[in-house]
Amino acid sequence: MHRPRKEMIAETRAKLIAAARHAFGTIGYTEASMDDFTASAGLTRGALYHHFGDKKGLLQAVIAEIDREMAVRVNGVASRAPTRWQCFVDECTTYIEMALEPEIQRIMFRDGPAVLGDPAQWQNANACVASMTGHLTALQEEGIVVRDLDPETAARLINGASSQASQRIANSKDPEATSKKAIAAFKQLLEGLRKKS
Repeated sequence: MHRPRKEMIAETRAKLIAAARHAFGTIGYTEASMDDFTASAGLTRGALYHHFGDKKGLLQAVIAEIDREMAVRVNGVASRAPTRWQCFVDECTTYIEMALEPEIQRIMFRDGPAVLGDPAQWQNANACVASMTGHLTALQEEGIVVRDLDPETAARLINGASSQASQRIANSKDPEATSKKAIAAFKQLLEGLRKKS
């Protein structure tokens, strides 16, 4: 019995993404050989080109998958916060803290920017900015964040700061120490948005 074509395509894509993710996460994008990871997936280079265009296209797909997983984790942590403000802070800082994890560190914050350029231009960046804009708008309406602030502009600045903090941690000789400093400074930046009572 033949499986539907759509199912076979999804399986091929998933195999290539899994093999590439393992290679990119362990030895890095530059060192990862397309022949090695296509062979480990039991596929050909032709399958890679057909589904992703090239190695760079496959990196984008791996990043999109990791980004979705990170968003689920961030939302899980933030959903346990007792207030909307704490939810916002936890959402931002959890993202930065993930730069300590080896796979995320290498793929998202070192190789990703080196190969694909500014993370603010990545496909997922707009969704992140939209989410932050929504949070800031709600926080303004609740009187927690200052009124004379454009939520979208602030969201873009916060998004840039969290991305820079994450990249700094990922490229640091001492990621743990750098993470502590980055989180402390980032929280101070966020505190500046709050309305003084």
